[in-house]
Amino acid sequence: MYRFIDLFCGIGGFRLALEKEGLECVFSSDIDKHARDAYQRNFGEEPKGDITQILEKTIPKHDILCAGFPCQPFSISGNKLGVKDTRGRLFYEIIRIAKYHRPYVLLLENVKNIVSIDGGKTIETIRTKLDGIGYTVHIHVLNASHFGVPQARERVYFVCLRRDIKEQYTLKYKEPKASMKKVYLENIMEKDVEAELYIEREAILADKIIDYDLKPIRVGIVNKGGQGERIYSPKGHAITLSAYGGGVGARTGIYLDEQKRIRRLSILECKRLMGFPDDYHVSSGMQGYQQLGNAVIPAMINNVYESIRIS
Repeated sequence: MYRFIDLFCGIGGFRLALEKEGLECVFSSDIDKHARDAYQRNFGEEPKGDITQILEKTIPKHDILCAGFPCQPFSISGNKLGVKDTRGRLFYEIIRIAKYHRPYVLLLENVKNIVSIDGGKTIETIRTKLDGIGYTVHIHVLNASHFGVPQARERVYFVCLRRDIKEQYTLKYKEPKASMKKVYLENIMEKDVEAELYIEREAILADKIIDYDLKPIRVGIVNKGGQGERIYSPKGHAITLSAYGGGVGARTGIYLDEQKRIRRLSILECKRLMGFPDDYHVSSGMQGYQQLGNAVIPAMINNVYESIRIS
């Protein structure tokens, strides 16, 4: 059985995915106490805290290192300082641990913007650092909408394969093939939700026939139609769930329901959009929305992992 560690683990998207593949988690870490509490409720063990304070030699041996390293320094909604930001420099904790333990595979995830920030210098720094400790780096931008998830969520996946084990093992990786499965937002929406999710604002709706599509379908606006003020059809996909975001549709976006009323999405619907079980524990209120917005989609990790061959 392969063993993995779960760095910057959040609420446990990597672990949910890889335990489904039959792997064993031997270590997890996250600095956020609310995320650690949710993780403990789901997996029966509390992650360690601040990774910068944990000696690499105290981390158990492992075959795979997983990390959805903090994305705010790279995201459009963040300050986009990349590795110049204190949180962006947490990437070097991955380098520190991987250099010591030499796992076969590093499986990392981040926001799409990491590819273009600072004129591409950030992504090249990351690639150079990983190459320098002996890993061949494969980088792909994948959209969850193309893999049976009704959410337009583009993320960068780094699959890093150790080069010096070729005589013992063969490591191969091929970009996952999109399924283009026809799943839509209406398939996961609840029939009855809390009244507070409804938005009592005058909506301007487009007068057009809407057909199904594997992407968000904009059908109107509230206010001036800024970010968080755009209305989408349930016949399409949700916009990217956000840990922060603003406007009346903060975190989730605004959608028409079957009663032709407009509303934000519930926590349950957001869990479904991220591919977590209905009974998966997240914190209450906006903290729960933030945790889901920060999470990795387990099904996407499964697709990427199943494209790696270790023999």
